[in-house]
Amino acid sequence: MQATAIEFRLRMAINSVIIILGFWAPWIEGWNFGRRSPVIELLALQLSRFGIGSFSAGTTALLIIALVLALIAALLRISGAAWLSPGVVNSINMVAGRVMADGPYRYVRNPLYIGLWCMVAALAFLMPATGAIFSLVLITVFMIRLTLGEEAFLSTQLGEPYEAYLRAVPRFIPRLRGAPTSSGATPQWLRACVAELIPIGTVVGIIVYARNYDLALAGRIILIGFGASVIVRAFLPGSVLSSAPQK
Repeated sequence: MQATAIEFRLRMAINSVIIILGFWAPWIEGWNFGRRSPVIELLALQLSRFGIGSFSAGTTALLIIALVLALIAALLRISGAAWLSPGVVNSINMVAGRVMADGPYRYVRNPLYIGLWCMVAALAFLMPATGAIFSLVLITVFMIRLTLGEEAFLSTQLGEPYEAYLRAVPRFIPRLRGAPTSSGATPQWLRACVAELIPIGTVVGIIVYARNYDLALAGRIILIGFGASVIVRAFLPGSVLSSAPQK
């Protein structure tokens, strides 16, 4: 179930295609499968029908959930990139230097992947229902494949120090107790913020949608964040100073 080297190199493109197809959902018009209305409207309507609250109250509550997920995604992505270094995060190849046990990596092995999942979950509220299910299922499977591939690679390259790290820190569910000793790495906060414009754009897009319910405008803002991130990442130098699950 491990991802191949080609999948790892193309991971950003694959993630992007999964998200784009989630929004586009071409099967709705092509096969008349599903509805075009965004998940947030469908869920709010169901909540009102069950008498749990009004459509307006339901929409507000769901927007808060989406925004919280987007903020968690931005926090995890930025902090993970800051400690690991944007160069390592954006490397097209798996790299191994030393075990990273600072910042979020002291409590969970894959903050970047968890952040990616939270970002897609936040975006799913703006997708059609079938597109949201499609994106969440595929991004989860792909994330697990990438994680298993990276862990096998790093175990081979780093040996016992990384094996000890695997035993001490959980893969996806953070654990605050028993965190390993800090490795002494220095975070690169500014570079990380510049490199992680996609989750930042997601936060801004959801806030814009909450203000005027303009899905097209929110989508354009998210696309701008994506485009800007691609441009910035193209100019970020690579690094092999640290090792941890990368993206």
